[in-house]
Amino acid sequence: MKKMLVVMIALLFALSLGAEAFAAEKLMVYTSMKESLIGKLRDAFKKKYPDIQFDYYSAGAGKLMAKIAAERQSGKMTVDVLWHSEVPDFYQLKKEGMFEKYVSPEAKHVKSTVKDPDGYFTPARLGTLGIVYNTKKITAPPATWQDLLDPRFKNGYGIANPALSGTSFMSVAMLVNNLGWDYIQNLKKNGARVGHGSGQVVDDTASGDLKAALGVDYIVIDKIVKGANLGFVYPKEMLVIPSPVAIMKGTPNLSAAKKFVDFLLSKEGQTIIAASGTLPIRSDVPVSTKYGLPSPDDAVKRAMKLDYLATMAQKESIIKKFDAVMRGK
Repeated sequence: MKKMLVVMIALLFALSLGAEAFAAEKLMVYTSMKESLIGKLRDAFKKKYPDIQFDYYSAGAGKLMAKIAAERQSGKMTVDVLWHSEVPDFYQLKKEGMFEKYVSPEAKHVKSTVKDPDGYFTPARLGTLGIVYNTKKITAPPATWQDLLDPRFKNGYGIANPALSGTSFMSVAMLVNNLGWDYIQNLKKNGARVGHGSGQVVDDTASGDLKAALGVDYIVIDKIVKGANLGFVYPKEMLVIPSPVAIMKGTPNLSAAKKFVDFLLSKEGQTIIAASGTLPIRSDVPVSTKYGLPSPDDAVKRAMKLDYLATMAQKESIIKKFDAVMRGK
């Protein structure tokens, strides 16, 4: 009798554990955001929703899209939420029916150059790029994009490879759309160089290998805070790249995915984003102006224009032409 009682208690305990595991919500986020930012967002989200098992995969936009393509091919999707900075990818996946329609209650606060009127994706961050320069080599900071064509930047300006960096691709597309291919050709004539990634060109500027580079806000600000000899300026016409977030169609974790999107767009989530050295999409979140970051409203007002749908169709040709120009072909 005693042995039977022990067995029954053990069985009930096992069943209760199974029920808890079955009831627990899960969430997998694929993102191009840096580990420190997504890590802080995860910690705050888990504090708010301790019953949700939160995991993420952080990589460049190209790797994320390749991973999703492989999962689609296998018929087994792992991702629940996608969040990165290559806007054309979101238009493409929306076109292919890969997103769940969801308009968050927080979406009404969004300030952005891009908005999906159908509600399949929502900007969750405003990435900005300016001109980062080595303060020991450049004493008078550039004020305009045309200043980079001056002899003082000869053989000393760098741009990350747009074939490897989604942020760089969007930046090149904006520069071409607003300043023309002649501008890229003139940069090349002045000795501009192509770097491997967005972080590398900033590191090369800090070391003095480059005099200046196209710099991503949070990467540059992080280096300056750590004591690098760097300055950072934004020309009047700004490169502003929204980072949309979307829920994948058919996710079994829809409730958890919606909660994450709500949290990401909330004042709490956006405050964490602003603290990382980049722009939130809300006007009610304070932005540190110490390193020249504008307000979200000002950034949207000053942003270079871009037809994202046209850019989506021209991506391959833009990358090929940029490569040809920079290689002098």
